[in-house]
Amino acid sequence: MTSSFNVQSATGYEQLMGRWSRQLAPLFIDFVGVADGERVLDVGCGTGSLTFALPHAANLSEIAAIDFSPVFVEAAIRANSDPRIRIQQADACALPFDDGSFDRALALLVLHFVPESGKAVAEMRRVTRPGGVVAAVVWDHFGGMPGMRMVLDVAAMLDENAVQVRSRYCFQPMMRPGEMMQSFAANGLVDIEHTSLMIRMDYQSFEDFWQPIAAGEGPLGKYVAALDPGLRAKVDAGVRAAYEAGQPDGPRSFAAVAWACRGVVPAA
Repeated sequence: MTSSFNVQSATGYEQLMGRWSRQLAPLFIDFVGVADGERVLDVGCGTGSLTFALPHAANLSEIAAIDFSPVFVEAAIRANSDPRIRIQQADACALPFDDGSFDRALALLVLHFVPESGKAVAEMRRVTRPGGVVAAVVWDHFGGMPGMRMVLDVAAMLDENAVQVRSRYCFQPMMRPGEMMQSFAANGLVDIEHTSLMIRMDYQSFEDFWQPIAAGEGPLGKYVAALDPGLRAKVDAGVRAAYEAGQPDGPRSFAAVAWACRGVVPAA
């Protein structure tokens, strides 16, 4: 399995998305529900936004966390001080755990970056015990991420190649309404629930917003980093103008909406 997420550094990811995924994690945990004594798997842990939030929600007996990126795994291991947490590099589509090993298998902001996302759901179901919960959450890139859409809409006005980039970004796997529910049902989960979760992304300045993207972090950063200098300058200026919206540079706040889905592994 490969990941379509572009990783430059753990620090860059934290500025781009980690600070926001940490805000989303408690909302996701509330939707999922966890209980004392449970064993929980975090699929696609990144730098640990969900992994390190879980012990604050319940007295869990074990938390296993995996990620495809060695950059993220190394950063999460360095940050870990909880003996209940085990972090390792692994493939979401071939989880290195026995059938029924966990009470819950969770994925925070990862399934849309897994090309074979349905296979990842099947693996999460496999390693979750009968009666256990499988749950995932992904950003709604099309309608729920106005800050990121702003970048791509500006770029699409300046660069015809950005039109396809925008289409791929807005319709990654699991992002269409009801798509996760369909995948969960197709993989044998029952009692499926679906909702949307919202946070706000608050930036101190255009530099705070733009720096990680300009440095090549994430899917938008990958596009921006590949631009020739002349077009890059136009995109930089266009996005700045959109961010500032005719007012002096300074703080801005963007809503960010995610789709969340949970299902139960049927009794054997």
